[in-house]
Amino acid sequence: MERATFGGGCFWCIEAAFEELEGVESVTSGYAGGHTEDPGYREVCSGQTGHAEVVQIEYDPDQIAYEDLLEVFFTIHDPTTKDRQGPDVGSQYRSAIYSHSDAQLETAEAFAAELEQEGVYDGIVTEIEPLDTFYEAEEYHQNYFEKNPNDAYCRMHAAPKVEKVREKFAENAVAND
Repeated sequence: MERATFGGGCFWCIEAAFEELEGVESVTSGYAGGHTEDPGYREVCSGQTGHAEVVQIEYDPDQIAYEDLLEVFFTIHDPTTKDRQGPDVGSQYRSAIYSHSDAQLETAEAFAAELEQEGVYDGIVTEIEPLDTFYEAEEYHQNYFEKNPNDAYCRMHAAPKVEKVREKFAENAVAND
């Protein structure tokens, strides 16, 4: 098993999308990239801790490649908007990739550069840096979309990301009965 850590706005939306993929064993919502030890949700939302809302993905590289995770990541959020995703505004919603190895760092940097070069995006602002510390979010944030599918925020923002993954990455999607 390997791990990948991404921030692309509200972690509820990103978590739900990645849970759709075959080879992804678990997705944990949390916080990374800040300067406060063991922050809580309210602290992170204040913008004072420096953390981003992120998800940490545990995946089987024999079933899904890190590059595939990067493709999904760049597809389900806007990597050109600084400190904002949809209605969520603040540095805690920034686009970020926190690498777990030098190989992941190099792969993520090359992947973003290629997207720019190919004209897929213009002005990617995604932070790409080594992961320092990951702090797991409070329990009520874990599997939030699954637990709250009728929540208005989830219906408007998480559900479309889940559908996009099911449609665009059907070959990697978990069978949905």
